[in-house]
Amino acid sequence: MKILDVDLLAFEQGDRAARRGVVDGVMKSLVTGFVYVSHDMSVDMIDEVYGKLEEFFSLPQDRKDEYKVPGSNGQTGYTGLLVETAAIADVPDFKEMLNWSAPRPEGHPLRARYPFRYGPPTLPDSDIAGIAALLLDFHDTVAALQIRVSRIIAVGLGLHESFFEQMLVDGANLTRAIHYPAMNQAPDETHVWAAEHADINLLTALPRATAAGLQVRVEDGWIDAVPPDDGAIINTGLMLERLTNGAVPSGFHRVVSGTGQQGDRHSVVQFAHPEPWTILAPVPTTVTPENPLRFPTITAGDALSKVIWEINLVEEGRRLDN
Repeated sequence: MKILDVDLLAFEQGDRAARRGVVDGVMKSLVTGFVYVSHDMSVDMIDEVYGKLEEFFSLPQDRKDEYKVPGSNGQTGYTGLLVETAAIADVPDFKEMLNWSAPRPEGHPLRARYPFRYGPPTLPDSDIAGIAALLLDFHDTVAALQIRVSRIIAVGLGLHESFFEQMLVDGANLTRAIHYPAMNQAPDETHVWAAEHADINLLTALPRATAAGLQVRVEDGWIDAVPPDDGAIINTGLMLERLTNGAVPSGFHRVVSGTGQQGDRHSVVQFAHPEPWTILAPVPTTVTPENPLRFPTITAGDALSKVIWEINLVEEGRRLDN
């Protein structure tokens, strides 16, 4: 079982056979919950984004703490070390994060109902000039990439190409920059930065990481996620598993500092969420006598709220005391 590499532009610009080949490759690879996707995102933009974010995480702790947003439950602004905790774990992850989303205008019904998911982002322009505009542009660029990938999956499931795209128009997409500090372990030791988990959303995109560490759980154990140069990693989440009645499983993964690995790690991921009022009911093409209905329905917003508590981000009601 391995993670496959597919060409997004071959799906978008190729003939029928090329498109079919990409669809087949994606669906075969997603048995692992992961696929590598070559794309046309600007490498220069990714370089600049990672450079600015490394500047941010290098700031003194008191400066980073200025970007904490009370009541945001980890959905915007800065979250410090040893807070987020995998739902099946009792030990917090050793990582710090900067989170942001694209705001919606005043009066938008989703902003009124979910202010901490759709309000103005909290970004460190006061310390790093120009970073806010750059990160918001990057957010939109990655969101567009996720929509493009969703079309391939829709076709693979026998759905209209725009099926997932329609629920992502005002989805509460969250972009998260993560800094995993150096573990300083002995040469023969391995340490876990982030414990085993599956993401809650539809799809997650990781354009780049600055060091090894991402591992994917497969039938035979754990394999390293090593995409081709300038290829993005895409993985599936629990909401997609619900919508497909398990036909597309969630991608379980963890982040480790491996044997002999030194130094820290930076990555920027984006979680593609459907609009919160989306009903996560399995699509008809995935419910068959061989694969009977597996999941009760729930709204995307309620599913996210449940997981935010499970991963220890509800500020007034932590699952675990840190």
